[in-house]
Amino acid sequence: MERQAVKALLQPGAVIVLPTDTVYGLVARAVDKLAVERLYSLKDRVNKPGTIIAADIEQLVSLGITKRYLKAVEQFWPGPVSVIIPVSNSKLSYLTSGTHSLAVRLPDDKPLLVLLKQTGPLMTTSANLPGQPVAASIEQAKAYFNNKVDAYIDAGVLIGRQPSTIIRVIDDAIEVLRQGAKVIRTD
Repeated sequence: MERQAVKALLQPGAVIVLPTDTVYGLVARAVDKLAVERLYSLKDRVNKPGTIIAADIEQLVSLGITKRYLKAVEQFWPGPVSVIIPVSNSKLSYLTSGTHSLAVRLPDDKPLLVLLKQTGPLMTTSANLPGQPVAASIEQAKAYFNNKVDAYIDAGVLIGRQPSTIIRVIDDAIEVLRQGAKVIRTD
């Protein structure tokens, strides 16, 4: 998977569908503004940013995310927990879609980590259209996006896989915004 995915993702403006650590996702290199804008357009997203996945905290810091926010939540990684953190770096406004925050995650999936080490952080969002079920197969993803993406990486049918759990930490309290692949208890 990695070679084909890397080759596709390194093309300027590229958006591909591949299996993430949770579900099939639309992905683009986070440093490629054109690709991220294209990804948001494919999903018809306004003021609803995707999730940045990275191989390690250093990749996120290199992208421009403040390290102290990442260090405060690193106990949730690696794994299928996306943490919403504030983003004050104006150079990242194309990623935040006007919200001044981003969901970030360090996955626990060896093939995906190999890919991330080669491409750098990726912007991702589930492979579906608004209001539709997440694609469980490449065939479903192709029905949604057809030739509007640059490549499809097939890992078979992803049955029973859930999207990541999304949390936000406010002061010392954890707010679960979406229970997903990993259950987070707040009591």
